[in-house]
Amino acid sequence: MLLHASMFQSQKHLRLTSRCLFYGFFTSFALTLRGVHAADNSTDSQVESLLSQMTLDEKIGQMVQVDSSALATGDVQKYFLGSVLSGGSSDPAAGNSPQAWLNSVTVFKNEAVQTRLKIPLIYGIDAVHGHNNIEGAVIFPHHIGLGATRDPKLIQQAEHVTAEEVAGTGIRWAFAPCLAVVQDEHWGRTYESYGEDPGLVSELGAAAVRGFQGKQLSADPISVLACAKHFIGDGGTKGGVDQGNTVCDEDTLRRLYLPPYRAAIKAGVGSIMVSYSSWNGARMHGNKYLLTDVLKGELGFKGFLVSDWAAIDQISGRYQYDVQQSINAGLDMIMIPYGPNHRNNFVEFITDLKELVAEAKVPQARIDDAVRRILRIKFQLGLFHEAATDPKLTEAIGSPEHRAVARQCVRESLVLLKNDKHTLPLSKTIKHLAVVGEAADDLGVQCGGWTIDWQGRKGTVTPGGTTLLAAIRQTVSPGTTVTYSADMSGAVDPDAIIVVVGEQPYAEMKGDRKSLSLSAEDAALIAKAKATGVPVITILYSGRPLILDAALDASDAFVAAWLPGTEGMGMADVLFGDAKFKGKLSRTWPRSNEHIATGDTSEEPLFKYGFGLTD
Repeated sequence: MLLHASMFQSQKHLRLTSRCLFYGFFTSFALTLRGVHAADNSTDSQVESLLSQMTLDEKIGQMVQVDSSALATGDVQKYFLGSVLSGGSSDPAAGNSPQAWLNSVTVFKNEAVQTRLKIPLIYGIDAVHGHNNIEGAVIFPHHIGLGATRDPKLIQQAEHVTAEEVAGTGIRWAFAPCLAVVQDEHWGRTYESYGEDPGLVSELGAAAVRGFQGKQLSADPISVLACAKHFIGDGGTKGGVDQGNTVCDEDTLRRLYLPPYRAAIKAGVGSIMVSYSSWNGARMHGNKYLLTDVLKGELGFKGFLVSDWAAIDQISGRYQYDVQQSINAGLDMIMIPYGPNHRNNFVEFITDLKELVAEAKVPQARIDDAVRRILRIKFQLGLFHEAATDPKLTEAIGSPEHRAVARQCVRESLVLLKNDKHTLPLSKTIKHLAVVGEAADDLGVQCGGWTIDWQGRKGTVTPGGTTLLAAIRQTVSPGTTVTYSADMSGAVDPDAIIVVVGEQPYAEMKGDRKSLSLSAEDAALIAKAKATGVPVITILYSGRPLILDAALDASDAFVAAWLPGTEGMGMADVLFGDAKFKGKLSRTWPRSNEHIATGDTSEEPLFKYGFGLTD
């Protein structure tokens, strides 16, 4: 109750006031709804007017998205292209700075408005944990870490920061969030998922959509189109194989994998990317039942569907048939990485689709529906009257204010798995602290895949970040000696040892693993630290739970840090007691490789879903 009954003189007064409150709310809601409907009607009218003026060439052009590296000067204008993207390693020729990106994107956008109808371009990019392709941008924890925060408000705030940085390079479409509900950690994209529970993924995914787009898509320059991906079942492929086959009945598909998309649609998501994977052997990019009947029909999705990178090519291997099957199944925009010097390129797609329409193998109504959906989003984003990018947005990329949000995300994502004898937090006045492990001073390992390069890489991948070693040195007292060595060679008579270990950077395709055991080198390093007899604190960087075996026993404290991104100070905040551990496992932590491989529920997990110590 907002108001207590004792505030009123009589029950009659209470009933009257309640009725007034109800009617006031109802009237306000109705007026708001009327305004939304009016805006929708206005947009629909604009879309229909423009659609009626378009030729078939112009319509098909809107359905094509090409990687920037495959385009020659003038191609956007010549082929009426509706969208351009930059893949994971498709940087501008002039460099990877925010200004270079803004300049490159602006060139493509300017070409689009030189066409007959001046239909604007929408530019897309994989901003999956921050604006991660851009040097100097803030890199947030990957989704698996954000899932451990259990904090939808924080996730919304993080994606709002990402939207601001994306908008600062002239881009208004981010291929995020990933809504996979991963069931098998062997999959190399596990870290792109918030967790194994559809309820958690639904809640955090919807928050991410609101962070990118705002309460609804709008002409606000930092309203960035979100893209829920990858529809559907990509987290359930057999054996965790990337682009593999999800084998389950429809009830299971709906129970495990559909809820996050229902939540994202309710949050207003404007685009959805279709999965490479198959369901019971049928490629998702050709599945009309799921794409059209379920997603667009049953769930009422009004935005547009985009394919994944060259994904329609996998339907049958016969390109024109693949074009026909994917468009008839409900795909609205096709992502094509290739230019005319490569098979299955964007010119070939345009030619094939025109022939299919002429032969009535793809109905004109299906073309119109696809283009209508794309144009509607462009009008909602205000792209037809978009102003030049505000320099303040570009200047804010990597700002201290943005880094502060990422630092909070790191603090809240850390999961304390073990803390014998209250080893943590460490004292800032500890006399001698030894930090060991190559990963302790490697920003690329700390960030993981999808960082500057598609697969990520080791080393100083981007300016502005802080490794854990640097953060520790900034946190301890002036009287503390901090020594560092990759192999324990510098750890002479320390009072405590922090060992930092974990996976090397990887992304999709190359990240699948048959064994998830901690590497022999990492296990040996932890054992060597334990042999000194001083307290050992192990920090694990990983995109998924790993099989720890003796490494857990050899550690007095053990922290799952996931892939925390550029803000190492967030880890130091918690290790030294400026903040408490809050993270809870968003995935069950398996005890053995056999447990994962067989799905044997008779074996107790090492740590249950939701586990996380606070001290």
